[in-house]
Amino acid sequence: MTAVPSSPSFSVAEIPFSHHGSWFDISPVIAEKTYADDLHLVSHQTGLHPVLRLVPTDGDDRVDATVTATPALLSWVHGTGRVELAYENADTIRVRGRALGMRIVAANPTLTPFSGPYFFRDPVDGAYVFTLYETGRRYRITPIAGPPGAAPGTQELGSAERGLVFPADREWEVVIEEYETARPPYTPQAPFEEVARAAHDRFAAFTDAIAPWRSAATPAAELAAYVLWSATVRPAGFLARPGVLMSKHWMDKVWSWDHCFNAIALGEGAPGLAVDQFQLPFDHQDPAGALPDSVTHSEILYNFVKPPIHGWALHHLRERLPEDLDRDTLAQLYQRLVAWTDFWLTARRAPGQPLPHYQHGNDSGWDNATTFDPERVIQSADLAAFLVLQLRCLAVLAADLGEDDATWTAAADRLRGDLIDRLWDGDAFTARGVGTGRTWATSSLLDLMPIVLGEELPREVAAVLAGRIKAHLTDYGLATELPSSPHYQPDGYWRGPIWAPATVLIEDGLRRAGFTELADDVSARFRALCERSGFAENFDALTGAGLRDRAYTWTASGYLILAAAHERRRADAPPPTTAP
Repeated sequence: MTAVPSSPSFSVAEIPFSHHGSWFDISPVIAEKTYADDLHLVSHQTGLHPVLRLVPTDGDDRVDATVTATPALLSWVHGTGRVELAYENADTIRVRGRALGMRIVAANPTLTPFSGPYFFRDPVDGAYVFTLYETGRRYRITPIAGPPGAAPGTQELGSAERGLVFPADREWEVVIEEYETARPPYTPQAPFEEVARAAHDRFAAFTDAIAPWRSAATPAAELAAYVLWSATVRPAGFLARPGVLMSKHWMDKVWSWDHCFNAIALGEGAPGLAVDQFQLPFDHQDPAGALPDSVTHSEILYNFVKPPIHGWALHHLRERLPEDLDRDTLAQLYQRLVAWTDFWLTARRAPGQPLPHYQHGNDSGWDNATTFDPERVIQSADLAAFLVLQLRCLAVLAADLGEDDATWTAAADRLRGDLIDRLWDGDAFTARGVGTGRTWATSSLLDLMPIVLGEELPREVAAVLAGRIKAHLTDYGLATELPSSPHYQPDGYWRGPIWAPATVLIEDGLRRAGFTELADDVSARFRALCERSGFAENFDALTGAGLRDRAYTWTASGYLILAAAHERRRADAPPPTTAP
């Protein structure tokens, strides 16, 4: 029915079908780890809420249609029949069918005085409207071609099915809009084919901008770009900027370290969006200087924090931006980064202790890493290492702004010295209980994270860390717990699986420490893993299988960061010499 480019294709069970800026998607995922038989329109305003169920039919019967998806077009196919769906813009989709019917009905039909969908026909424009308590929004369905065969449940209460039924015996087309209270009647501005092609063109322009280096050697680059593009939402609720959610499955928030990897990946091709990603959690910085744990449409959580990788990230972001940030933005970032650093060096540094501490594994981002098994309130080497890099970043920012940088440089030198003196035992970095003073080392990759200091580490320390990191490297990437450890779990979150952020941070540290061959190996294995298994939240370290949320943006960004760097190194490499 529609001729639009068909690459890349993907499974909507793995990656939701959505559009840049939209707060809803089309997916079978209707709750955490919950997959429905039919695709749903799922909203992420005020949480994850299935709104409409899209049921392909032939006559009165539901049929098992084959679903295919590309960035521009979602299709159901059954025999010679077909239904197609395309985004006209971020809050509007067009759906049309030929020789295949569809029931577009409330996902959860029960209506009470306090919840559920109410369905009626608007006497102003003749469109059909759902009002949904759970999202606080309206969903208007306007027939464009072919009236519905039935509209059961209009003005009904209770659990009756409510929605529209479009028969298979005639062509039909509708538009579905998500909005607040009222808007002018819908008038088609373009035929369906043009709508689908325009969606493709918008995605293609985004991909060309953020991954101009892609080639046959980076076969997952376009799909990684789609994961980022489609997970981006327009400003709404607590998000005052466009935001890249971690996923439009159930991980539909912005966590305060995840956003850094998305910012870096976007930096060169979408600099405005990249800076927005970096700034977004800082918009909700509290009076103590702490960043929230997470932000989403209708929720900000402060019960935990996330690790201070922001100096490291800002350095890499500035390297990628086509033009450096203007002075006002630099000054704002400087003040925000000062407050975030002061939080760690005051509120998280016990009296008489030179090293800051975490209060729980969640603060580190490695929620259940074995480093936290003996105690939870600990000084760990990764935290001090990140803060050394953040202090270095502050020194650079201060100099760029014409302010004193010596204080930050001296603080970084002291903290680096304290890290080595107090947590390096000659063979490994240890963690220390703040209350007890006891120390321990574990088989967690987290203990090796000080490699992020790169060239700042004593050579003998870096060499030991590199050797231990190599022991974590499986065929697919860096296991977060040694596979030989008794604590290793294949799907144990941070007790075994491979994660993108750990990979990117360690690869960068190894490269700056001079272990380029190992860094190349880490990069190559992770890129191959994504090309094989997609962009899951994390991966089984021994099989490479994707785990948990299967469309995670920081994984896609990790791939793009590593692939871009690899392609540029390859382009810059001298040509091989030819023997005389």
